[in-house]
Amino acid sequence: MARYKSSGKKTRLGKKLAQTRWAPFWTVLKIYGKGRRVHPGRHTAIKRSWRRTKTKA
Repeated sequence: MARYKSSGKKTRLGKKLAQTRWAPFWTVLKIYGKGRRVHPGRHTAIKRSWRRTKTKA
């Protein structure tokens, strides 16, 4: 990747980064209740890894 990024590319990459973050931990409690243990990564908007899928940003 280039050393210096344009502002448009930087904002697109920032948006992609935010979409792949884990959901907040309290969403698990809200959806499933106290007894169920589920990983918060299950509730992310878009599941993408830098190895598997490219962003074309």
